[in-house]
Formats: sequence, structure tokens, C-alpha cells
Amino acid sequence: MAYTRRTKDQLAARVAQDIFDGAVVNLGIGQPTLVANHLPQGREVILQSENGILGMGPAPEAGEEDYDLINAGKQPVTLLPGGSFFHHSDSFAMMRGGHLDICVLGAFQVSATGDLANWHTGEKDAIPAVGGAMDLAIGAKQTWVMMDLLTKQGASKLVQQCTYPLTGIGCVKRVYSDLATLECTPQGLKLVDTVEGLSREELETLVGLPIAA
Repeated sequence: MAYTRRTKDQLAARVAQDIFDGAVVNLGIGQPTLVANHLPQGREVILQSENGILGMGPAPEAGEEDYDLINAGKQPVTLLPGGSFFHHSDSFAMMRGGHLDICVLGAFQVSATGDLANWHTGEKDAIPAVGGAMDLAIGAKQTWVMMDLLTKQGASKLVQQCTYPLTGIGCVKRVYSDLATLECTPQGLKLVDTVEGLSREELETLVGLPIAA
């Protein structure tokens, strides 16, 4: 049976679906920022941005952007009632101090047991971009990854062991991808769901690793 990959917005909505009411959440640069636009109505989620915002809202309407109010990726955002601004060092104290319930990050590679590589590919001409990823990955109570499952060359970003420089060891609890949602456990990968039409066996073939039901 044929299957269709999740679009970036569908993937963002899938991540948002699992964020619990009352959670304090950091959304990383790139795809994770889209999650802010898909949080279910009636669910209170407090978004933190590492550049010093608490209570961040979704992207503004076209023409309503205020470039004094941006997220860590320099994209314009909104501020919800009760939101606040603070110093960068206070923001990192939140991140490092275990005050975030969830962070959602992008990744180059994630190992079956939850090691994360998302700041450098190791290529000679690649530009390292660690930002606050190490602080977030280790400081948050749960680290989730949001990414395409395969590279443009068709290789799996889920691997037995990361070959890129590590951001954190055993920190990723869940991977949300365009084809499936999986948990990283000490015993390896566990399936949460796949897109319609993609079987667990087909997914195992794509990833090249065993996936528990």
C-alpha cells in the first residue's frame, strides 16, 4: 500500500498533539518552531525561547511582524498575555536547571538508544551551529527530536551509533519524523505510529534497525 509523508505542518501538529497541558516547552530553531502554530486550543502550553522569552505565542499575521520580538532563530513571534522578557543568562539558567518539561530539537542523527547529534556533521566545510542545543538536550526533562527520517540521499538519520559529533548521550526520548513516531529506549527503538500505509516491517527496512512494536 502506498504511503504519503507528513508535511512539515502535519508533523508540527503531530508533535503538538503530545505536549501536555501546563507544559513549559522550548522549540528549537528550524522545523520545531512550527509547533507553536499547532498547539490545540484550550491547552495551556508555556513556550520558552532561549534568547529570553517566556510565554511566546504563534507567528504573527502577515504585516503584523515586530522584529524587536523574535525567537532564537530570528523569526518574528507574538507574546501571549502574561508573557515576559529576561536576560540571556536567566534563560540558560532555566534550560540548565531542569525547569523545562520538553524541548523539541532538530537533528542530523539520533541513535536507537537516544544519543543526539545535531550541531555539526563533521564535514570539512560545514559550519558548526551548537547554540543552546547541549544545554537544552541535557537540561530538559524530555528531549524530543523533529526531523525528516531520511537524508536527501535516502540514508536513515536513525542509526545504531551516531557518526557525527554528539550533542548529548541518551537524552532523546522520542523522535517525530515525516514517516513515523518512535521512542528511543535503552533496548532500542519502539514504534509509536507510522503514516497510513507504511508497515513496521517496511519502516525497519528504511531505517535498517529493529523496531519493537
